[in-house]
Amino acid sequence: MNIEIRKDLQLTIYGFGATALQKDYVDTVFKLSGKVWEVVKNLGLKSKGTNIWVYEPNNFVFAGVELDNTSNRLVEKKIKIEKYAYYKHIGSYKLIGSTGQKMINALVNMEYEAILPNIEIYGHWNSDESKLETELIMCLK
Repeated sequence: MNIEIRKDLQLTIYGFGATALQKDYVDTVFKLSGKVWEVVKNLGLKSKGTNIWVYEPNNFVFAGVELDNTSNRLVEKKIKIEKYAYYKHIGSYKLIGSTGQKMINALVNMEYEAILPNIEIYGHWNSDESKLETELIMCLK
């Protein structure tokens, strides 16, 4: 696993957030993403076309996108992380959870501690699951 340790991540995304009830992160963030894309499409907003999911303390999740122009119909979220671990997962979305756990284990072996927020940046859709790309970002203490 080729994990890169990086510094100074800054993102501004627009979307919606909510608490994942009963820790049902996937269902919560999918519903939020659907709402985000509905607004983006209805208003004709220009985006980079990728989903960005942020996992925060207290089971809070945020689904957003990077926009070329803004809208008051979406919540603006600014993310600034001083030090983080980066890994690009290539393959099925079903394997992201296990890849994330392997990443955490590798970071422990490297004597790093991963803390929230964690971010997943989903690349453009490909019907061939083996070609799907997801950037995994873990904040480091």
